[in-house]
Amino acid sequence: MKTFARLLPLLLACALSITGAARAEEPKKPELLVFAAASLTNVLGDIAQTWEKSGGAPVKLSFAASSVLARQIEAGAKADVFISADQEWMDYLQTRNLISQPSRVNLVGNRLVLIAPADSKIELEIKRGFDLAGALAGGRLATGDPDTVPVGRYARAALTSLGVWDQVADRLVRADNVRSAMTFVARGEVPLGIVYATDAQVDQKVRVVATFPESSHAPITYPAAAIATTGTGAAAFVVFLRGSDAAPLWKKYGFLELAK
Repeated sequence: MKTFARLLPLLLACALSITGAARAEEPKKPELLVFAAASLTNVLGDIAQTWEKSGGAPVKLSFAASSVLARQIEAGAKADVFISADQEWMDYLQTRNLISQPSRVNLVGNRLVLIAPADSKIELEIKRGFDLAGALAGGRLATGDPDTVPVGRYARAALTSLGVWDQVADRLVRADNVRSAMTFVARGEVPLGIVYATDAQVDQKVRVVATFPESSHAPITYPAAAIATTGTGAAAFVVFLRGSDAAPLWKKYGFLELAK
């Protein structure tokens, strides 16, 4: 009995060592690299955590303008999932057979808003022919570059349909993504900017002056897809983005539910 008592600690240590070795040998799930539009920065951080807690693979998020990300994928960047702020950049990759077309879905919607610094006194009603140039009072208007960045494209379409694009076309600060555009406004470097409603919601240094009529621009939707060369885990993550676990988080950050 005494001999067994002396051996017991050694036996326990061996058992723990074997268990630890077995755990160490368990294969780790490969990390998913998600390329996503800058306007998704906050919400995707929360969704990725929820996904990982449910047993999903670790997620690494890379944010930029949809145009920048799409071109990086075209150039061979090893992403697993792409989430765009418009249909055009997803179409760009699809026509080049760079995404898995069966995995492509539309996730959520958004609204386009005119913002000002939080302490600004500017009041403006958005309607056809509204005096946007007068409201700028010699200043400039920040938004994404209309030639490439989705929010800038939506902004140009809206201002054109409202008959005021020519007033401000040469007074733009052409930001490289929507969050950069909002930063110009938050710092007071420009009197007004055009961003998504969800961006304005997460920055207390700006306020919404007015919301653009939905009829003034194409619907703002976020398509997602697995990259053509990636594994099944990427497609599963895309499905998760549209599921019941992610839905409350999209709503929390102000994104609009789409009909399924």
